[in-house]
Amino acid sequence: MLKILMDKIRAFARWMMIDPRHPEIAQAQYRELKTQIPSLYALLMVNAIAVSYTHYDSTPFYLTVGILAPILVFTSIRLIMWATSRAYELGPDEAISKMRRTVLTGSLMAAIYIAWSLSLDGYGSEAERGHVALFIAITVIGCIFCLMNLPQAALMVMFIVTGPYLIYYIRQGEDVYTAIALNIFLVCVVVLQVLLRSYRSFCKLIQSQAELAAKQLETARLNAENERLAQTDALTELPNRRYFFNRLETLIETVEKSGKQFAVGVVDLDRFKPINDTYGHQIGDLLLSEVGNRLKAMELSDVEICRLGGDEFGFLYLGDLTEAEKTGQAMCARISEPYKVGELRMSVGASCGIAFYPEAGNSAHILFDRSDYALYNSKTTTRGRTTVYSSEHEARIRSERAIECALQSADLSKEFQVYFQPIVSLPDRTVIGFEALARWQTPDLNWICPDTFIPIAERTGLIHRLTLSLFDTAVRQIKSLPGELGLSFNLSAHDITSPETVGSLLDVIRRHQYDPRLITFEITETAVIGSYEAAETCLQTLREAGVKLALDDFGTGYSSLGYLHRLPIDCVKIDRSFVSGLDDPVAKGVVRSIVNLCQSMRMLCVVEGVEEASQLDVLQSLQCRLVQGYHFSPALPFAEVHDGAHKTGTVAGLSLSGCGGSEKRQVSSA
Repeated sequence: MLKILMDKIRAFARWMMIDPRHPEIAQAQYRELKTQIPSLYALLMVNAIAVSYTHYDSTPFYLTVGILAPILVFTSIRLIMWATSRAYELGPDEAISKMRRTVLTGSLMAAIYIAWSLSLDGYGSEAERGHVALFIAITVIGCIFCLMNLPQAALMVMFIVTGPYLIYYIRQGEDVYTAIALNIFLVCVVVLQVLLRSYRSFCKLIQSQAELAAKQLETARLNAENERLAQTDALTELPNRRYFFNRLETLIETVEKSGKQFAVGVVDLDRFKPINDTYGHQIGDLLLSEVGNRLKAMELSDVEICRLGGDEFGFLYLGDLTEAEKTGQAMCARISEPYKVGELRMSVGASCGIAFYPEAGNSAHILFDRSDYALYNSKTTTRGRTTVYSSEHEARIRSERAIECALQSADLSKEFQVYFQPIVSLPDRTVIGFEALARWQTPDLNWICPDTFIPIAERTGLIHRLTLSLFDTAVRQIKSLPGELGLSFNLSAHDITSPETVGSLLDVIRRHQYDPRLITFEITETAVIGSYEAAETCLQTLREAGVKLALDDFGTGYSSLGYLHRLPIDCVKIDRSFVSGLDDPVAKGVVRSIVNLCQSMRMLCVVEGVEEASQLDVLQSLQCRLVQGYHFSPALPFAEVHDGAHKTGTVAGLSLSGCGGSEKRQVSSA
């Protein structure tokens, strides 16, 4: 019991001395008092002068003027100090110290004023004596209200004033004045209780505001950290592809009107794949990390280096363009020096391609493509060297018109095929559908990569006809497989901004009498950026028809999170670049965050690029439900999928036995 009492006494003492554990409350108190205390001092001075005036003729001069004058001077100084303090904001420690001094100063001034006012009570008539009683009553109540945000001072003032006030009149033995004093005391007690409740509410409000501000600050910090992680390569801790293209876009906008020039470079490792295949991805990752460390250690001026993915690095060169090629070659030379990874000694080479703005192009896409083309030239003709994009390369690009001519005259139904890669449901590893991927084999040029013919088809206006032909084939073929299988089909930027193409796609679904709920059209956010309004209208039309929409290559574009809210998206496909780095805790955390985000937004989530059993184990531990990749099957021609399905009587076991395991085929997926 005694311990409880002592704890309460200590808590009260700590409260009276302004608890330092709540500095935010002290600062809030100080802000409020800066406006209230000047009014308190003004009230004191006006009331005191009024009492002195009524007692001037009946009271000695030293009481009405002699003693009051220095009191008023001191009060005026305090008023001016508080009035001028409104322009200043104190820190937590200073505010607490100021509050403590205010409690002491308020107590002192209360004692001075009550002593002075009671000394006047012995003079004058009943009217003058009544004025003294009224002065004490209204002044103490006014002071308590002015000190409502500093209840410690209000409490001290109340007891210092009303205590002597009550004792004085009780000793006088005058019932009327005793009743007045007792009445004032009780009123002050009630007023103080009200103010204490108000103060507690004030404290709760300040604490809730502080907690909210802390949460907002933490949210901002987490957002900044997420943004940093989203733009940082987990393996090398260099800026990533997202940052590279964001920075390139910003740089173009900055220098567009100034006439300045800069260079875009791409560096790719030579002989890295044999090392990765021989020693495994772990050693390959360690080697890439060492490459990143070397590039960071070079501390090149006017150069921003990023990892674009795989064994490819990009850089933006803002210095003298005559030195750009030397800088690229210095990076290649530094990368080519021998490495020691664990107990292994190994070496890789590096080739570089550079394109100048604005000679090589005036957009991020063109500049990167031109620097990438220069890199390709280095790797095929001068491996280990740096190539600057030139007019000769421009002429070589034009020679690729042969592909365009072949596309113009191609028989779409005969030359183009649809390959199918299964989408697998975990944990039972059941095939629930396929992603349809385009393949083109020409009579003269043999296999042509989708990354090559799709941009040409878009540029020449053939993409609509090609999309419809491939989609018709895909729907017809998948419908012939047993069971109800989902079909994922990629749409280009031109497809999702064309109402005619969208209408024709829906006609294909109706003609084949295929359930639109089994169709998922995959789009990339970069395909939407160019013409958002048109894309949104077309996507809404598809959504209203019952098909699903998936955001492909999630995390590799510019603003994926924004498009999850702005577009009618049902599914997110996590890009394979995140899966390849699952050994890294940060990359694993990013995948976990995306999966949790999809769950909270009630979206499907498909993880692409699953190539190893270890990756699959990690994804299962992260509650990933849908996956696809070479670990189950590469993209296969329909004939193989059809034969495998009919041999087993179902596609349920197709990904495990009928698709060739993890065998990688010569024709890459796209």
